[in-house]
Amino acid sequence: MTSSTQSLYAGHRFPPELISYTVWLYFRFPLSLRMVEEMLALRGIEVSHETIRQWGHKFGQEFANIIRRRLPRPGDKWHLDEVVLKIVGKKHYLWRAVDQHGVALDILVQSRRDRKAAKRLLRKLLKRQCCAPRVMITDKLGSYAAAKKEIMPGVEHRQHKGLNNRAENSHQPTRRRERQMKRFKSARHAQRFLSAHDQINNLFLLPRHLMPATEYRAERTRAFQAWHDVCGITQSA
Repeated sequence: MTSSTQSLYAGHRFPPELISYTVWLYFRFPLSLRMVEEMLALRGIEVSHETIRQWGHKFGQEFANIIRRRLPRPGDKWHLDEVVLKIVGKKHYLWRAVDQHGVALDILVQSRRDRKAAKRLLRKLLKRQCCAPRVMITDKLGSYAAAKKEIMPGVEHRQHKGLNNRAENSHQPTRRRERQMKRFKSARHAQRFLSAHDQINNLFLLPRHLMPATEYRAERTRAFQAWHDVCGITQSA
């Protein structure tokens, strides 16, 4: 365990293995805080749901940032889409970008879906990815074309609802979490949670339907090892 990782866990009475396992449970599966608390209690581990919430808040984004830095360069096709979130009775829009392999590139929660909002998403993507895509695929919302014209004029833009299933399907885990959490409490809450949620799930994005069981299990084992490396945990032989 590195000194930076040691400092991350400093002051916690529970071991890093337990903290990382709890954070993995919470972000990887559509479980509530109290469900995770009950799963730990079954193993004789008494941790309150408030402690789990604090662990998710502190460690979730830290782990997500490490995963983002370690993942291979994304594909050259970006699929962009937005979906409505109801937060405290008001409409917000979750903007998400994924590549052609389904890897989540970034998300942005905004109160509008106009040209200004689309420009903000594109700027954030370019800053994070450090390069423009070869192709940008969206639905027929005019905000995308207007923003692309200013931010990425040389990028090919395909606007067709049928071509954008990759981005639309990427919203499904968010919908499951939204129902489990009884909606997000604020735009900031949604942004913070989903930023960590998407990156942690990128680590376990395995095309199970395209590989035999033996290969899938081997890839899953490698994903688990990568997660332990992210958390700074050395697995015993």
